[in-house]
Amino acid sequence: MRSELLSSLLKEVSRSFYLTMRILPARIRSQIGTAYLLARTTDTIADTGVISVDSRLSALQQLREKILGTSSAAINFGALAKNQSLPAERVLLERAEEAVSLLDGFSEADRQRIRDVLDIITSGQELDLKRFAAATANSIVALQSDAELDDYTYRVAGCVGEFWTKVSHAHLFPKLNATELLPDSIRFGKGLQLVNILRDIPRDLRNGRCYFPEPRLRQLSLTPADLLKPETEKSFRPLYDEYVALAESHLQAGWRYTTSLPRNQVRLRLACAWPILIGLQTLEKLKNGRVLDPNHTIKVTRRDVRRIVVRSVTTYPFKNRWESQACKATHQC
Repeated sequence: MRSELLSSLLKEVSRSFYLTMRILPARIRSQIGTAYLLARTTDTIADTGVISVDSRLSALQQLREKILGTSSAAINFGALAKNQSLPAERVLLERAEEAVSLLDGFSEADRQRIRDVLDIITSGQELDLKRFAAATANSIVALQSDAELDDYTYRVAGCVGEFWTKVSHAHLFPKLNATELLPDSIRFGKGLQLVNILRDIPRDLRNGRCYFPEPRLRQLSLTPADLLKPETEKSFRPLYDEYVALAESHLQAGWRYTTSLPRNQVRLRLACAWPILIGLQTLEKLKNGRVLDPNHTIKVTRRDVRRIVVRSVTTYPFKNRWESQACKATHQC
């Protein structure tokens, strides 16, 4: 059961993250895979739009308590599963009880690390559901400050970098002072989430969600609803580019984190490098893309991903060439 959930099902629901999972060192692969599987389960619940917000919050709370070990009540998400359009996500909800039981196979320390990160992630998902409970394309709800945006990116992604570092430290390099790595590992996660936000503006807006603070838009004489119109992009660009720069800065911090890991941790470094390099290349495309046009998809191609993977592997033996990949991705060296 354990191998099936962490192999075939994880592959079906993890999209591009499975590439990273496969290269991870064996000693931490199950811990990170289990945390990801449970996070995808909570995310699937939160994203089931045909179910009321109250029902989703209730289901999230049930799963959160089960993960944290504060409830022994059986969970049954059969009704939620029926509302999933993707077969893999139906299976994910149907087998949520089994996924939680994976925690029993870990040491108490690892179990607590997984519980801690899932507690933070679900708090972010719950906050998001409550914040946008009444949001629609005709009544867009926006964040109110950069602090809210920073808090959100920490809860749903920055905490993952923190978790990743703590697990890696415990199992791969216990003698290294991991405390110094934590700030950049958090920025690593925040940067990846910001890339998602910057890429998904049209879709988020049509779901009534605007992650750009309303006061910042107001300074440009814009409203969240104005961003539904592609012709607004010229006016929006100065603010948008500011967040692109922030995302790039976070990912460069993530690269600094990656190159600070012990050099003999080849698999771990590659697992960190790939999402960073893909994220940086996505940002380069966003700098010149039609970011408000719902008919214009901006993403890194599979060929680009293969090129990143091959280059990172073949240049690894050459320290300077390998470490220069991030600045080359942004044409800064």
